[in-house]
Amino acid sequence: MASNCHSRMATEPAPQPRPICCYEGSAYRTEFWGSGRDYEDAAERLAISHLLPPRGRRLVEIGAGYGRLAPLYSGYDEVVFFDYALSQLRQAQALWGECGSGGQPGYRYVAGSFYALPFAPRLFDTVTMVRTIHHAADVPAVLKEVAQILASDGVFLLEFANKRHLKSILRYVLRLQRWSPFDQRPYEFAELNFDFHPAWMRRQLAEAGLEIQKVRAVSYFRLDWLKRALPLGLLVALERVSQPTGRWCQLSPSIFVLCQAVNRQLPATTDAFFRCIVCSSVTLRERGEAIECVDCGARFAIRDGIYDFRAPLAEE
Repeated sequence: MASNCHSRMATEPAPQPRPICCYEGSAYRTEFWGSGRDYEDAAERLAISHLLPPRGRRLVEIGAGYGRLAPLYSGYDEVVFFDYALSQLRQAQALWGECGSGGQPGYRYVAGSFYALPFAPRLFDTVTMVRTIHHAADVPAVLKEVAQILASDGVFLLEFANKRHLKSILRYVLRLQRWSPFDQRPYEFAELNFDFHPAWMRRQLAEAGLEIQKVRAVSYFRLDWLKRALPLGLLVALERVSQPTGRWCQLSPSIFVLCQAVNRQLPATTDAFFRCIVCSSVTLRERGEAIECVDCGARFAIRDGIYDFRAPLAEE
């Protein structure tokens, strides 16, 4: 799996600097997804195809990496791939270019931190985050950012790693692990890799004004010996039957939820696309190989078609 590196948030001063899990330069596409994870990939695509609205105006995938899930977004007018690692976004560019077949969807590539999303309020009718929030040391802060960029009638599709799954419960009962899957606090099993209790995650979503509409329990059969013993088609068929159990029982290692924004007051929609991560202004203009905030003067690089909002450019 990809190696981790740490960075600080671009905005200064930050009340509590938060570390970022960085996949810069990693071989995530080939070493992780190219090494016997066909079942996991198929299971996740199955869940997304059942939860995600098939069509929409504008979608952003936070933590998009190299764009593995891009084919599932073909019904949208515009798709934004957002990630912290430039190397991952460059791979996505090489795979998907500027637009899909027939000119739709149009693709944009943006680098930045999920603690400081550089997008105007209410910009997206759909936000997705798959295999990403388990890297968040401050989940409430991330969800707050998501809620701000989500349109009033928009939806948020979230996947999170479940600490209270069947294997962890069995290991705990047999005293093969010390940590309790029933403890609702997040569990950091490796640096910047967290498992979450479903009840805890429900509270965080509710506090961010995101109400769960649908749930699917994913990857029940994520066991190496089982994946070797059974053909992929049979595993996917079993997955198709088991995923709907998420409506009443979440015991799988991966949980997918579809949320909708509720009970919130947001500023009026504007024609703006980007938001300055320094002063929050939505008045930005492109100048050559940079995009500049008109209000505070912060400048951000445009690197071969990738908008880099990880940190402002140094003053000249």
